[in-house]
Amino acid sequence: MSIYLCKLCSVLLLEHFGPVVQTVGDDLLKYDRRSLRAIKAAVNLPLNKIKEVMCVLIKYGFVEHSKNDKLNEYIIVHERILMILRYPRYMFFVKSLLGDEAEIMLEELLRRGYETASKIIVKTYQRLKQLSSDRQQPVEILKEKFESLVKHQFLMRSIITPAALEDPIDLNVEKLDFSFPDLNLLALSRMANGIAANPGDNNIYWRINFDRFTQDIRDQIMVSAITKRFDDNAGELMRQMLNLMYLRTAEWRATSNPIPYVEIKDAVRKLKYPMLIQHLDQYLCLIEEDTCQFLKRVGDSGGGQFSINMKQAFTQLTWTTLENIVLERFGSKAARIFRLVRTRKYVEQEQIQQLAMIPAKEAKHLTYTLLQENYIHVQELKKTTVSNAPTKIFFLFHIDLDQVVGMEISHCYHALYNTIQRRDHENTVNKRMIEKHLRVQTLTSNLKEHGATEEQLNDIAEMMTPSEKLELGKVQDIIKKLGASELQIDETLFLLTMYSRYQEK
Repeated sequence: MSIYLCKLCSVLLLEHFGPVVQTVGDDLLKYDRRSLRAIKAAVNLPLNKIKEVMCVLIKYGFVEHSKNDKLNEYIIVHERILMILRYPRYMFFVKSLLGDEAEIMLEELLRRGYETASKIIVKTYQRLKQLSSDRQQPVEILKEKFESLVKHQFLMRSIITPAALEDPIDLNVEKLDFSFPDLNLLALSRMANGIAANPGDNNIYWRINFDRFTQDIRDQIMVSAITKRFDDNAGELMRQMLNLMYLRTAEWRATSNPIPYVEIKDAVRKLKYPMLIQHLDQYLCLIEEDTCQFLKRVGDSGGGQFSINMKQAFTQLTWTTLENIVLERFGSKAARIFRLVRTRKYVEQEQIQQLAMIPAKEAKHLTYTLLQENYIHVQELKKTTVSNAPTKIFFLFHIDLDQVVGMEISHCYHALYNTIQRRDHENTVNKRMIEKHLRVQTLTSNLKEHGATEEQLNDIAEMMTPSEKLELGKVQDIIKKLGASELQIDETLFLLTMYSRYQEK
């Protein structure tokens, strides 16, 4: 585990759970496995407090439990901690698919780790009531929204319960259970109005199915790539083929089972894309023959059969990402050299100068800059024609893709850590001004509700001087840019980790 990965996980735990959880998390991040006794010896906290922290970490899926030689040991799962960065994307995805009510339900589960369906529905009902009477929905509609989340497999039954946390030996075996219980609507209505009732799901808890969200983001990346390369029709075709892939292939297979042309045509006919229906054969041919290699024809029977090559798709997307990184860091000529080495696989310095059409001195400087930054690598090749003749050494430049991807993943961890630290620094330094702005906003809102005059509102607004307003605008712009940068870095990190995941298969 890299040092910046540990730092990033540590700062995320501090930001979302506080310093006590961070202290225990830091100790777990240093070692592969830790027992409670070892944690107690390393951190200056009472044993009861450590147990509370472990319950919190297990509840949110950040820690797994194992038993080794009659000793209970705990392992921190840094991938789950990094998913905190993607919570806004998960919520936006659910909102765009199922609406605002589903988004609020997902947010409540992300806050709590696990909860019963009835309590989530009641909490959503109360939040909508506080927001606006127009947005409030009856519990019947909210129950249907929750069922839709389960139907789409965004939520699954949780094996982690308050009772299980007391004896967490078997909490690592994740059982995929999406069966929804029968809820008593009358009892739900009584609970929503503050009256105690039993809806019939007291011991059935639900948690987020993060694997499903990861699949959806992966599919979005592929659809977006095809859309940018061709057009919206091609992107929609790729989306339909991914849906058909799930009917016959496991979610994380590197290559899908063959998809018949007849099924593709039937799926496309149900869409409102007349150009795609009319030119389906041409679109399939374009995607198949393209160098991105997302699609491959594997048979000709029944009009043809096609397979989606997920591993190859993310390999090509990773190459494109790395070329863009080299372009941004070192310029277009360095990117040209990087593409040349990628195409030729092994190439000498003289060939780079000739084929890249860059002056010899500049080509040599850029090549060795890329070599120094570990974007390209050099391999010695010794060659002799006669046994007693001196050995001639050739230096061949090549790219070790796995090594470069690993390096860029580490850079993403470092960049995310620095971005979060800088954002926290800006909030801390300007804390008094930000709090003053919030107080002014709150006072203005309260006065508007009570029918205040324009003169009174202007008096409140003048509590902040013009210089403070100007400085606040600059700070808000900086924080907004840091937030956008955080999302963009995480997108790059996700793509690179997808490549690594498929290479392990």
